[in-house]
Amino acid sequence: MNTNAWSEYAGLSVDGGIGTLHIQNAGKLNILGTPVIRALTDALAHVAARDDIRVLVVRGEGDRAFIAGADIKEMAQFDMQRAAAFIDGLRKLSDAVRLLPKPVIARIPGWCLGGGMEFALACDFRIGADQAKMGMPEVKVGIPSIIQAALLPRLIGTARSNWMLLTGEIVDAGKALSWGLLDSVVPLADLDEEVARVARMMTDLGPAALAQQKRLLREWENEPLETSILNGVREFAQAFNTGEPQKYMGEFIRAKQKSS
Repeated sequence: MNTNAWSEYAGLSVDGGIGTLHIQNAGKLNILGTPVIRALTDALAHVAARDDIRVLVVRGEGDRAFIAGADIKEMAQFDMQRAAAFIDGLRKLSDAVRLLPKPVIARIPGWCLGGGMEFALACDFRIGADQAKMGMPEVKVGIPSIIQAALLPRLIGTARSNWMLLTGEIVDAGKALSWGLLDSVVPLADLDEEVARVARMMTDLGPAALAQQKRLLREWENEPLETSILNGVREFAQAFNTGEPQKYMGEFIRAKQKSS
């Protein structure tokens, strides 16, 4: 395992194509303050440029929380200008993980609230422990939920989004799974094994194909259907310039021939 203490607030380890981005020194509940947001954004830019990382796992310290929100103590001192700078930094962090050309898994053992849930929604997969709790309680402290909260209606529907964003109610792991906020829920003791299992499914896949597929998924969130279809046709053809279809299709054919 190659371990890199990227900064005071972000650590990076790599093992067998799986990178793990560790949120560290951010309090017991892994709170997103300005220094943490900057460190994670810089670390994600580094990950994007590394060919040896096929899949990225994001996790906090300990099992009490993934990220229990943004730093209220810092935000309580804001004026409008400082608030705009802070939230734009959080937007850039969410964009960095949402547009990272590699699949990203959020490991969610416990609390996942506010800015932490926005960050989790920007990840491609959210795998939680059965003690996980998720919510967007910003209205309870006088601010709206924004950024990746905009993904909620298409992810869980308008009615459930209204409920979460207007009441600020926190939901347990079972409800989060049934609503589509979590992709998988396991006992806490099995969480790391489940995260590794999902990550390993993608480490042997072609990185160019994965990057293409993720880029298309992001485009499909915004483009009209006909545009998405036409862009997909172009991306399919361009895949054959990478050499990956020839490699993986050839391996598939040879394996089938051996078994027949």
